[in-house]
Amino acid sequence: MNNLDKNNVQTKDVHCEDARQSKDSKNEEFKKEESSYVSLFGHKVGTADLFKLLGLLAFIGITAGIVIALWPSLSQIFEPNGTDRVIESIQSQGAFGVLMLLGLQFLQVVVAFIPGEVVQVAAGMLYGPWLGSLIILFGCVVSSAVIYVIVHRLGAPFVRDMVSKEHLEKFYEFEKSGKLNVVVFILFLIPAMPKDVFTYLVPLTNMRMRTFLILATIGRIPGVLVSTYAAAGLAEGQVTTSLIIFGVAAAIALVCLIFRNRIMRVLGTAKAFRERDKERKDQSER
Repeated sequence: MNNLDKNNVQTKDVHCEDARQSKDSKNEEFKKEESSYVSLFGHKVGTADLFKLLGLLAFIGITAGIVIALWPSLSQIFEPNGTDRVIESIQSQGAFGVLMLLGLQFLQVVVAFIPGEVVQVAAGMLYGPWLGSLIILFGCVVSSAVIYVIVHRLGAPFVRDMVSKEHLEKFYEFEKSGKLNVVVFILFLIPAMPKDVFTYLVPLTNMRMRTFLILATIGRIPGVLVSTYAAAGLAEGQVTTSLIIFGVAAAIALVCLIFRNRIMRVLGTAKAFRERDKERKDQSER
């Protein structure tokens, strides 16, 4: 190898090392940032905790308001043909019924730990698989866009307090894989993944909001369609078919949970895991 080739190789190694150190420095800064707080009745409250609390209270409040407003109809649900009358009553509310469902879907994504299947089943029973799915997906787009803007404004400390350390570490590994777009799409496509949690993590990357919304929405479509289709079958009295669909969906979700580590490697994160293990080994030897 001549001197020119050696210099090129050395220059390339220096650039790679600088890039690695820059990325590691960025993640260290993320971990070290202090949490943000607000004063509430003379006490310090984490911004993320307050955000989750307000979202949960709003979800409970809207749900309670809907139940109270529709109680004359809802009280008939256990009577003969009562379910049909309840569905017809809510559908007769027109745009108001759709807005109520959109509000619940919005808050479900914002609060993050409320199961999305609950709202999806309600949408399917009330408006069928197609319109119900459209309402759910529209609500997901709006809520995800709002979260994206909020995270950009409040920054990393807000997200660190919002989600668990485990999810933060996993997402760090996903980011190091170098295939963030593919990873985000697969995460939103695979059942039983914490989609709403990752909604808070993606805005911390360089991914544009439009790209994120497109990938996340397309990834959500199969799961939403399955839930609303099965729920619509329940409303139409096709109980056996709906239970089979729910059972198959649950089995697939269970398999995804069991083999989630292999799924991560397929997504290209094996390199990230090796780097993490090497870093931990180096630290233990020091």
